[in-house]
Amino acid sequence: MRKFVFSSAMIGVLAGGWNILHATRTGPRDWRLALMWIGWMLSAAVAIGTVIQDADDRQIET
Repeated sequence: MRKFVFSSAMIGVLAGGWNILHATRTGPRDWRLALMWIGWMLSAAVAIGTVIQDADDRQIET
């Protein structure tokens, strides 16, 4: 769990999610909002995969 909390990729994804959540609450609801959420989900998937791969690489080295 600590590897996810302190990862810069995950911190960036959380910050982006916070901004998209704010845009969802206050902004117009159109096709751009849907694209922002899709892009955020893809970014989150990449960040999670990167953290897992880095953890696996470190485990193999030791």
